[in-house]
Amino acid sequence: MFAAGEGQTRGDNDVTSVLIMGIGNVLWADEGFGVRCVETMAARWAFPEGVTLLDGGTQGLYLLPFMEAADVLVVFDAVDYGLAPGTLKVVEDGEVPAFMGAKKMSLHQTGFQDVIATAQLMGYCPERMLLVGVQPVELEDYGGGLRPATAAQIDPAIAVALDYLHGHGIAAVPGRTETDLLADPSIARHAYEAGRPSAEAACRTGDDRFFPAEG
Repeated sequence: MFAAGEGQTRGDNDVTSVLIMGIGNVLWADEGFGVRCVETMAARWAFPEGVTLLDGGTQGLYLLPFMEAADVLVVFDAVDYGLAPGTLKVVEDGEVPAFMGAKKMSLHQTGFQDVIATAQLMGYCPERMLLVGVQPVELEDYGGGLRPATAAQIDPAIAVALDYLHGHGIAAVPGRTETDLLADPSIARHAYEAGRPSAEAACRTGDDRFFPAEG
């Protein structure tokens, strides 16, 4: 499902540097949507020089150097738009900061709103920004994976981003993007979700896979 406002920018072909970033926390169910989008994008598409794919996680102000280098910023995230769960909504340019801070779901949204505000203050926030966000279905499930309605929006979200980039003269081709700026394969979506204990065995307020070993 798409909410209103998904218009795509066309004709700006003077891009030299693009940052494609997924933000969020994979430990909390649909919070991991943005990270899973950029992970999937890297696994399926190859990009020309000047395009960086980044798992931004919850790094906050540590993302500023990447922002400074970018002419165009594409962000995938789970955002509380107040829409039906599983709804994909796209906003661009000056609207992006407002939507990132409209209603906080977690500390990472506060952090990224601060990143944008700081980049604007410093004078190096990309003027061209695209936020591809999904209304989450479930967040309060520590160690949980994406819910089906949320996971179903990964491919449409990537399609929106690819179309937007094509409009800026950035053409991806089927393939793979090799980068060390994504999460370790051990917590890639398939490994992470397949490795979770059963509902009977797993503690939903924590996950034994992430507790320090005793002794």
